[in-house]
Amino acid sequence: MKERCSWPGADPLYIAYHDTEWGVPIYDGRELFEKLILDGFQAGLSWITILRKRETFLSAFDNFDPEVIAQYDDQDIERLMKDTGIVRNRLKIEGTVKNARGYLAIQEDMGFSNYLWGFLDGEPLQNNFATFSDIPAHGVGRLRQWRQGDAGRASRRAFHPAWLDCPAIGRIAGAGAVISLGGGGVKPHPTLEPWRNLCHCQP
Repeated sequence: MKERCSWPGADPLYIAYHDTEWGVPIYDGRELFEKLILDGFQAGLSWITILRKRETFLSAFDNFDPEVIAQYDDQDIERLMKDTGIVRNRLKIEGTVKNARGYLAIQEDMGFSNYLWGFLDGEPLQNNFATFSDIPAHGVGRLRQWRQGDAGRASRRAFHPAWLDCPAIGRIAGAGAVISLGGGGVKPHPTLEPWRNLCHCQP
């Protein structure tokens, strides 16, 4: 029998995500942008909710093409606010537009993928913890270090502040900080990390 984390439960969509996407390194800038934005929309919700809406999100946001999203105007914002297939949160939608512009700035400067992976020297974190209780809370320190450093300050200028300040987003915005800080303390979070830091099973 395939070894699998407990968090997918018996949901086929969640199981497929766990087996084919969770912990698989991603180096494509657009794909990383998509995951960051979806994680932003997930804040305050369950990740399975976002997974079930992902195809609609892709359609509504022009396949998460940053160059297209960066040109969105008020009409686009209102269009998205009326789309029942996505999470209709105005601040998150407006933040996505600003973050697309931030993406383009970083992409032109050094490459978005290079920027994120630079926090890990381009290599995934590979741990082999037997249980969630064995996982240390080192992600918190790494997040604080990132937020206080030059990269964190640069990102605050480029990206929507709510995106970086949200506890649910901080773990991935800081690249190495892959521990959720929200929801009652430090805990593993099975969402968007392209770095296998928490999962101890084999894909």
